[in-house]
Amino acid sequence: MSDDEMLESLRALYRRRGLLSGIVIDECDDLPSSSTYSSRFGSLLLAYRLVGFTPDRDYRYVEINRELRKLHPGIVREVLDGLRATGSDAWQNPQTDRVNVNGEFNLSVIVARCFETSTGLLRWKPRFDTSLAPDITIVVRMDRTNRVPLDYYLFPRIDMLSEKLRLMEDNALSLDAYRFDDLDLLYDIATPIPFSEAA
Repeated sequence: MSDDEMLESLRALYRRRGLLSGIVIDECDDLPSSSTYSSRFGSLLLAYRLVGFTPDRDYRYVEINRELRKLHPGIVREVLDGLRATGSDAWQNPQTDRVNVNGEFNLSVIVARCFETSTGLLRWKPRFDTSLAPDITIVVRMDRTNRVPLDYYLFPRIDMLSEKLRLMEDNALSLDAYRFDDLDLLYDIATPIPFSEAA
């Protein structure tokens, strides 16, 4: 079935039922499955949009989260490159995604989605994975568009306050003391010092 045929079938179903969902699509024998629509058009939401259907619920966050998951490996790569550029031996554990630095400490990277409250204020809710117990957690706060990093928080394990943290644009000093415009400080403190210089 071509893309056009799939969309026309979906449009016809929308006209008949007045709404669309994965379940509605999967109950219809003469249509491809909802997972087929999702893989063919990038997501069900994109397929819905192409036939003129807008769900009652705001699903933009689903698409944003999907895009942020795609950004995560690139951000980790940038951290690895930055560490290596300053002389650190850094590698990523493929099972945990943690980055080991010089065999001395490890860190993890969390990308925190920006969302806007009904009053127009910006908020971020980073989700810490305490099971990984990294020595440092880098929280990358995304900008209002969720396309590029706004700033970074470097939280040491000893000061991890809560698995669920809510960040505002400006926070108390107990949080913003860990806030940086870039990761240069991390790269500097991770740079190995030759024994002769340390002596």
